[in-house]
Amino acid sequence: MAKKKTKSLITQIVEYFITGGVWFWTGYILIITLDDVIGLFWANFIGNAVGITLNFILSRYWVFSENKDKNLASTTWKYVIYTALNAFLLNYLILLGLKNIGIEPAIGQFIAAGFFTVWNYVWYKLWVFKVDDKKKPKKVKK
Repeated sequence: MAKKKTKSLITQIVEYFITGGVWFWTGYILIITLDDVIGLFWANFIGNAVGITLNFILSRYWVFSENKDKNLASTTWKYVIYTALNAFLLNYLILLGLKNIGIEPAIGQFIAAGFFTVWNYVWYKLWVFKVDDKKKPKKVKK
């Protein structure tokens, strides 16, 4: 029985990595392409806005699909609040700080992604896409 739960967690983590990759590569390509054209702030904003939208859809309906019956508005607001603080503010500050010490966004995005990979999974699992314990099926003892 424990093996099934472990497989489920492993599957969820693999799906999470794929979904994160969609966000990362979408954002990365747009940030690197737009940085010299419109500046780091707007490039970061646009790149992450597109990546975040794709990430939310994939996270809600694929990675954390056991939550898909939950109120869409509530989940969306949690995601927006969490992501606004992390993706826009924290990611921008990390990239800006790295750029100020000579590390260009092309490399800084990989450094920031390493941090956010673990950080986001924990917050998504425990808060944003948390499964309502009341709706979980109860285990029947024999």
